Amino acid sequence: MDGHDSEDSKQSTADMSAFVQNLLQQMQTRFQSMSDNIVTKIDEMGNRINELERSIGDLRTEMGIEGSPSPAPQSKSDEDGGKQDEGSA
Repeated sequence: MDGHDSEDSKQSTADMSAFVQNLLQQMQTRFQSMSDNIVTKIDEMGNRINELERSIGDLRTEMGIEGSPSPAPQSKSDEDGGKQDEGSA
């Protein structure tokens, strides 16, 4: 019986090793998938930030072109113009 118990122990150890290796492989696959998703989301966020910066630049250009003749007659617009200069500096 001692030989049979030893054989069962070896089989149990081999089964446990295979289970742990399979579990580690699954964890590595999931981690890689999550990592890839995070990198993708960061890239998408970077693209959105770039688009937002372009839109802000376009708006500032439009404000500069359309806004320069009209604020002169209005005193309140002159005050707003001063605030815009402070914000852009």
